[in-house]
Amino acid sequence: MQFRTERDPLGEFSVPADAYYGIQTARAVANFPISGLRAPTDLVVAAVLVKKAAAQANAALGRLDAAIADAIVRAADEVLGGALRDQFVVDVYQAGAGTSFNMNVNEVLANRSAEILGGNRGDYLLVHPNDHVNMSQSTNDVFPTATRLALVMINGALVASARDLAAAFAKKADDFDAVLKVGRTHLQDAVPMTVGQEFGGYADCVARGTDEVEHAAKGLLELNLGATAVGTGLNAGEEYASMAIRNLSRYTGLPLKPAANRFRVTQSMGDVVSYSGAMRRLSVELGKVASDLRLLSMGPRAGISEITLPAVQPGSSIMPGKVNPSIPEMVNQVCYQVTGCDVTVAVAGEAGQLELNVMMPVIAWNTIHVSRMLRESMNVLRTRCVEGIEVDAARCRELLDRSTATATALSPYLGYAKTAEIAKEAVRTGRSIREIVLEKGLMDERQLTRILSAETMTRPGVVGDGKR
Repeated sequence: MQFRTERDPLGEFSVPADAYYGIQTARAVANFPISGLRAPTDLVVAAVLVKKAAAQANAALGRLDAAIADAIVRAADEVLGGALRDQFVVDVYQAGAGTSFNMNVNEVLANRSAEILGGNRGDYLLVHPNDHVNMSQSTNDVFPTATRLALVMINGALVASARDLAAAFAKKADDFDAVLKVGRTHLQDAVPMTVGQEFGGYADCVARGTDEVEHAAKGLLELNLGATAVGTGLNAGEEYASMAIRNLSRYTGLPLKPAANRFRVTQSMGDVVSYSGAMRRLSVELGKVASDLRLLSMGPRAGISEITLPAVQPGSSIMPGKVNPSIPEMVNQVCYQVTGCDVTVAVAGEAGQLELNVMMPVIAWNTIHVSRMLRESMNVLRTRCVEGIEVDAARCRELLDRSTATATALSPYLGYAKTAEIAKEAVRTGRSIREIVLEKGLMDERQLTRILSAETMTRPGVVGDGKR
């Protein structure tokens, strides 16, 4: 490999000759060979948009030469179009605040801009990473802005995926509305319900979790761009900040706005912590539903087996014909990972000190990672599982008829204690509730038939009181 030598305040350092990044990025690569994980594409895109917005704002204010600004904008547009993505090479686990990542972006854009203007990579006389690309900026406002921008730009796809999944469950709720089954609490028999009611609950669980994500995303629209180092706006100014954020809104179509208090947004990653928490809530709802699908489909001969999930792959390397609930199993694993990522975000959010939270890189990576995992897992759950679920109405009725939980409807007439005795006797003897009640002469057959109607038990009220 051929190298070029660059110089920074620490001295000279070798940089690969064909690299668009420069000395500070090369130092970071040498310092942090930690995980092999690189900045998410969404964060790169957001940071490059910030640089483009800053260049245009600085040019409009007469601070940045128009030709240099145009070159930076052109270089940024190339990266936004997919070019040079392999040049963003700093490990996720890097020095605090994301300075290495910010300089990686600055150097790539500076070197490409220099080429556009007829210069060479590594020659920063034409376009300098700090003086030109980073003009009116600090890592301390660029990185929080890029993190928030990345999350709100991908939030729409996350929300759409969740809404589509909720709609798929709602459709199944309609399809299965008339299918009676035994409910279960504590994994024990409970009163009758319909499969449609069960799936309608799933639909609303996902929908409510999605509502929380949408609400939390609104807090990310406040940007501290222009706050520079600690929030004072030194070397930037109100006019620059407003103009740069307007540029970002124009690029993205998002209702971005300057932070009401730049010091808060520079000091705290609380809004991102809140968004991470909302995604965790959605994942908790999602994970619970996935676990239920696994339980309800267990079998096919020796379990509940009230529903059948689409077969997507063989389930065993030794047992022929075995099919597992592979998609819900994947979703459960994603949800566990989401919880772990959220814990990381929470403790890193608390670790902010004084005027800055230096743990931003790990916060950014985890929240963006979670958004992508949730989005894709919900898409797969919907298309490869939920939309193909079938219900076994006969099996549902069989288990309902074997259950003693229908005795609950007798409590308003016979009292809790007497009803409990009947239920226990039914379990002990294997006889039906109806048979025992009639044998004991506790109720006439016509009244008992009306009270033990499983269909009626799925609606509110006291069964058989004539008011339903």
